[in-house]
Amino acid sequence: MNYKYFPHTAEDLQAMLEKVGVDSLDALYSDIPEAIRFRQEYNLPEGVSEVEIRQALELLGAQNKPLTCFAGFGVYDHYTPAAIPQLLQRSEFLTSYTPYQAEISQGTLHYIFEYQSMMAELTGMDVSNASMYDGTTACAEAMMMAVAAGKKTNRVLVSGAMNPKTVEVIKTYALHQGIELTMLDVKDGVTSRQDLEAQLAQGGVAGVIVQQPNVYGIVEDFTGFADACHEHKALFVIDSVAADLAVLKTPAEWGADIAVGDGQSLGIPMQFGGPYVGYMCCTEKLIRKMPGRIVGMTRELLPAVEGEEPRHGQRAFVLTLQAREQHIRRQKATSNICSNQSLMALWVTIYMSLMGKQGIKEAAELSYAGAHYLCDELLKTGHFSLVYDKPFFNEFFVKYDGDVAALQQRFAEAGFMGGIAYEDGILFAVTEQRTKDEIDRLVALTHQTH
Repeated sequence: MNYKYFPHTAEDLQAMLEKVGVDSLDALYSDIPEAIRFRQEYNLPEGVSEVEIRQALELLGAQNKPLTCFAGFGVYDHYTPAAIPQLLQRSEFLTSYTPYQAEISQGTLHYIFEYQSMMAELTGMDVSNASMYDGTTACAEAMMMAVAAGKKTNRVLVSGAMNPKTVEVIKTYALHQGIELTMLDVKDGVTSRQDLEAQLAQGGVAGVIVQQPNVYGIVEDFTGFADACHEHKALFVIDSVAADLAVLKTPAEWGADIAVGDGQSLGIPMQFGGPYVGYMCCTEKLIRKMPGRIVGMTRELLPAVEGEEPRHGQRAFVLTLQAREQHIRRQKATSNICSNQSLMALWVTIYMSLMGKQGIKEAAELSYAGAHYLCDELLKTGHFSLVYDKPFFNEFFVKYDGDVAALQQRFAEAGFMGGIAYEDGILFAVTEQRTKDEIDRLVALTHQTH
């Protein structure tokens, strides 16, 4: 039997060395400086049986202490319908390669098309793509897209009320793209309209990026923002948590040119930070500036019959508007992104299909109600106060009159992940998974000596 996946034998290695004209592996790597070569033994354990590795992993997993999550900050503990992992494995959706070959990738192309259709409807925008790694990189791609569309300027304004994780990624992209970033002031927990207009008046702005809800959980009022941006030839970009758009005003209703964010809230488990999926939607006039993949639908043309009109058969799905070369010739591409996060796009597509419009809306409404109940109960203790008295959705920012670290340690010991310490307060988040009993038990912990 030919064990073609086994490591090479000594004879194999010697034959290859002779082929390339060297007599040893050391000679093969002689161009690598000695100072950076690894000369120790690799810390790799001996091989074990399947039973033994399962036992080892179970012991390792038992060290985890699952906590009831009241934290958010961009990642939220939403429910995952049990059917999703099963449907994910259907053969028509599985592929070993990106979907360039339409004739063998119809399942993949189909669900990407459905994903795009649903995301466009959720955001209210004209078109959607697929290919964003996560919400932070999607936002960074929107920044570059605004600069590419502006052509004559490389300056982008970013709200100071955005999640700092997103801002750090934007800064990294900007640094290597020669893009100038200006942070907009925050006044009373929201983006300063006055500073926005002052920065736009200086001219040379390609785009403006804001977040909804913002990092403090506040639902901002962007009335007039789009008009101000468009008056100065700048694109308006809104970064939103996907699930929140089931009840909040959509980016399209705010007049946004580009809508981006993370799709994790659409049923993807938190799973230690990933993988997630970013979304990007835009107006039709910007579609050719959009990075990533766009799938279109057509119908096959059947063989012509003499004397009859052309006939069309089954519908088919294809990559459209972009040639494969745009993903290969990086200097000519709209983006260097090539992997289309296909598995996670399929995940949220199945989630939205199973939940339906009403289900997604109900989950969002339950999250809203739970967050407001928790906030009210915390305020009743007398130990908490809202930092900003502004409308919020399912996340809110409060100050605590005691030791925040000690409080969160108390939460953890009782089995709760009690918010995120941020600036001089705590950000709490609630999803439809949290029950009244869980909220009451969390609040009860704050009554203890602090």
